[in-house]
Amino acid sequence: MAANQGERTRRRLSTGERREQLLSVGARLFSESPYDEVWIEQVAEIAGVSRGLLYHYFPTKRDFFAAVVERESERMLRMTAAVPGVPVRVQLATGLDAYLEYVETHAHGYRAFHRADAAGDRGVRTVYRRALAAQERQILAALGVDPEFGPVFEERPEVRLAVRGWLAFTTAVCLEWLRGADLSREQVRDLCARALLGVIAPAA
Repeated sequence: MAANQGERTRRRLSTGERREQLLSVGARLFSESPYDEVWIEQVAEIAGVSRGLLYHYFPTKRDFFAAVVERESERMLRMTAAVPGVPVRVQLATGLDAYLEYVETHAHGYRAFHRADAAGDRGVRTVYRRALAAQERQILAALGVDPEFGPVFEERPEVRLAVRGWLAFTTAVCLEWLRGADLSREQVRDLCARALLGVIAPAA
């Protein structure tokens, strides 16, 4: 009787909570397997819902993948968010440590995120490019208010392009690192940090 009563009184998830649950399952699966090896039926089974309910939230697998990409992007932005008053040089090392921890822990998810730009679906590419633009704005905002780099940012318009190129460089380095490059996390961090500082540092 008690068990049955417990079943009857179990709280049903709200729409927002159910969506978050499905995205959590998707993030885990995409972090463990490439996109083509993740099946909607598998997601539904792990979440304990019907396939029809999952399609109610995400009409296609591409929609589901796009939502997972956006969720992972927001997570990365939170992990690497700028801290007001802390010098960029210090924040760069701390932010890269957090970023590389994410890359290493969610290797398949990181690869899947950066494969999104090559996806045939325009919506997925839009989500991916919007995510990169948000990362770029976050870095530029931190540079703009930094006592050391703020004046450089104002005087050298090419810094914006340099930051965009640095994001591509960092992605390439991280993908090679995941393929087995013989570098420690600290070495990768220092390499990426030097690459950015080298192009934005004030001229001697």
